[in-house]
Amino acid sequence: MRHRHLLAAAAAVGALAAAAPAPVAAPDCAAGYCSMRMTAAELLIAAEQLVLNKQYEEARPLVAALAQAPELAMERQFLEGFIAAETGDLAGAAAKFRRVLALRPDMTRARLELARALMMQGKDKAADYHFSLAEDDDSLPPEIARTIYAARGLIRERRTWDLSLNVGLAPDSNINNATSDRTVDVLFGNATLPLTLDDAARARTGIGQTASVSGSVRLRLSDGLAMVVDADGHAVNYEGRVADDISSLVAAGPELTLGNGTRVSFAATAGRRWYGGELATRSYGARAGVQRHLGNGARVAAQFDLRRLDSGFSPAYDGWQMAGYVSFEKVVRQTMVASVTGFARREPLRSDAYSNTEVGVIAGIGGELPWGLNAGFSGQASHATYDEALAIFGPKPRKDLRLQARAFLGARSVRVAGFSPSVSYTYASTLSNIGLYDVDRHRVEFQLARYF
Repeated sequence: MRHRHLLAAAAAVGALAAAAPAPVAAPDCAAGYCSMRMTAAELLIAAEQLVLNKQYEEARPLVAALAQAPELAMERQFLEGFIAAETGDLAGAAAKFRRVLALRPDMTRARLELARALMMQGKDKAADYHFSLAEDDDSLPPEIARTIYAARGLIRERRTWDLSLNVGLAPDSNINNATSDRTVDVLFGNATLPLTLDDAARARTGIGQTASVSGSVRLRLSDGLAMVVDADGHAVNYEGRVADDISSLVAAGPELTLGNGTRVSFAATAGRRWYGGELATRSYGARAGVQRHLGNGARVAAQFDLRRLDSGFSPAYDGWQMAGYVSFEKVVRQTMVASVTGFARREPLRSDAYSNTEVGVIAGIGGELPWGLNAGFSGQASHATYDEALAIFGPKPRKDLRLQARAFLGARSVRVAGFSPSVSYTYASTLSNIGLYDVDRHRVEFQLARYF
């Protein structure tokens, strides 16, 4: 029995000697045991060679021994993740690769292995996200770039559904999106007089409980053709119900994927919004969109949206809304996604005083940071012009400059019952030539989010 142990140990050490670099000393065998002295770097090389030779069980103790070298934590976790993936532990592999990316968000190899593990688990949406970041690496060999493109195409074809859920608390400086001014100037005859506003018409603070859900179902009809149903809902509840805001939107229609990866979609839409406990708006209409992946993590898209609006507050707000969007998106430095969108919106309503045209731009950047954090920042600026003046405010039509900025910080690496925490801050301002519509708003939102 002792000789059997000696032979097994000698064989294992012999494998290490073969895998390790030449300067490694010969194994020392005595009393049925064999030992070898190796530096951490030599141990890493030996472990890597065993993994390359698919000798995963022999590699495990070497990889575990690397825990004694904290400076090689990233390399050890990568090898542990690779072994886990190759031996069927996909969830464990994904966890290990996420830890690697928490230390090195720009490590393309780890991101590709994570995407592969997620895809093999059926988590296509998350896999596609990591494939899209990896595409930005200019050093990728052409065959790897083609493999990523094919994998993303397969994900798009087989994706059947996705769902996300968010719950949170939102301290808000202006829950009713109103002016903080105590008086506004109104026209009375030929004179302009200050009108004192009731407290209910002025900005109010509050803490809201928020919830939102977003999901889609994709039913494959034939090669390149699918029926897509999207649904979104959002609710904010404040003390009382004066500023409670609930909205929902459903869209359904065909999506066509062309041979070059371009996607064209058409959908019928229907929406509802309740404000202050009353139905504020009913809408129905259609939208059409097209998007094209350009490679290297870039995407361009355009969308046109047409809706009929029926107001629950006043017939003066009934009419149409037409909007167009053109956007460009690009992965930056393999970990961040930058985007810019230009938009134009036209609302021809029953009342010319409320009919308006708005033109603006949205820009943002967001993605992954070290330590398992993800963050983003976005800004929006637009200008709105109304068709006719509101007689009570004088002869000039309303004009607004609308500004918004948002900063976001999340920890996707943290899971509490499947939910990940995040915090965001939003500042919104409307600078209007009519004082009643001047608005300043600060909002902080603490959320827990889960992606299915």
